Formats: sequence, structure tokens, C-alpha cells
Amino acid sequence: MVRATWNGAVIAESDETVIVEGNHYFPASSVRSEYLSGSETHSVCPWKGTASYYSLVVDGKENPDAAWYYPEPKDAAKEITGHIAFWRGVTVSEA
Repeated sequence: MVRATWNGAVIAESDETVIVEGNHYFPASSVRSEYLSGSETHSVCPWKGTASYYSLVVDGKENPDAAWYYPEPKDAAKEITGHIAFWRGVTVSEA
């Protein structure tokens, strides 16, 4: 089981993550959506495509753009369709 935590809360938990470039991508269904807040941030990866971001909000504290996903990944990254990854202080560990 892989778990993503931040500010004392479990943000995501799954035994079906996909690892790409050292990052665990969690199935969106395993992410607690009540902690996600939309973001206007986007970035581009040459082989994965355009990423969109979420900020995390836990107990009134915000972690801007701490989660990202590829709404329409390129063919080379199709395995992360419908998955979300974390950074910026989010602890991802195997339990």
C-alpha cells in the first residue's frame, strides 16, 4: 500500500500506483477529493503532455500546486491517464 500524506492528513492511498520518473501516480479514485482545490497552473512535458495542477487544503492550510495530473497524456504516458501525483512537501511512502 502506498500512502500520500500532508499536514497530518492521508491524501491518497492505493496499492495500484503507477511509477513514472520516480513519482507514484495514484488512481484518481484513491485520492480524497475533499483536499483538492483547483488551480490554473499548467506545465508541459515533452513526452507526457500538458499537466494540470491541484492545490491541497487541509485544516485551513494550503499547499499550492502540490498535486498534478495529465488530463490527456501523450501515448508514451497513457498508463497515467486518470492518475494524480504529489510533491511540494507531500510525503509518499509505502505502508
